[in-house]
Amino acid sequence: MSEQKRVAVIDLSLDPGIYRPVEHWSRFLSAPWRAFRPKDGAFPGWDEGYTHVLLTGSEASIVHRDAWADRTADFVRQAVSRGLSVLGSCYGHQLLALALAGPESVRRCPEPEIGWLAVRRLRPSRLLGGDGEFYTFTVHFDEVSSLPEPFLVLASTEACGIQAFALKNRPVWGIQPHPEIDIPTGRKLLGDFAGVRPELETLFAPALASEPRDSGTAQGIVRAFLEAVPEQNLRRGVR
Repeated sequence: MSEQKRVAVIDLSLDPGIYRPVEHWSRFLSAPWRAFRPKDGAFPGWDEGYTHVLLTGSEASIVHRDAWADRTADFVRQAVSRGLSVLGSCYGHQLLALALAGPESVRRCPEPEIGWLAVRRLRPSRLLGGDGEFYTFTVHFDEVSSLPEPFLVLASTEACGIQAFALKNRPVWGIQPHPEIDIPTGRKLLGDFAGVRPELETLFAPALASEPRDSGTAQGIVRAFLEAVPEQNLRRGVR
């Protein structure tokens, strides 16, 4: 019942001139949505009827945080406690872990992952589907390193043990990759990042030279996220 669903897209980007996560994600959203930028002090009001919260990626570091990131973590904790459906991607995935499991759950990557990688599903899930691998775009220098109960780890790579997680019995998920970024957009993004951070060019060059593979998982991930009935609606008897 999409008319009963409203998505708050929490835009965590620093420079929308280079990285435009709202543009990337909104292509897959079939419910009404509105974007908010915590860096500018903008958050949705709890009385505005939002049922789903989408936390985007960011160029920021989850380890070396500015004040706006800690304010956003407070917002995330409230969203989860109110029973909203929450999906975090990349930095949003890390922020969700930080908010719910504490700062010891995130760290700098021992080995950054950049480019199109094979991600291994560890268990069937509503968000990622069945068994096996899927290919998707990723670029991250921080990661979720550990999670306590009641989290479930859904996917991993050799370099990153927590590529996706779920909060048991809650409509809350984190994913480290960027399934919303298609191959042409990923190539442009890596090129633009290399242009503004030339010291990282040696890390981006192998990804740009590689053969990209994308399994097209974004649509299914967003569908599962939107189909999840927020707990607040369950309590009101909405199905």
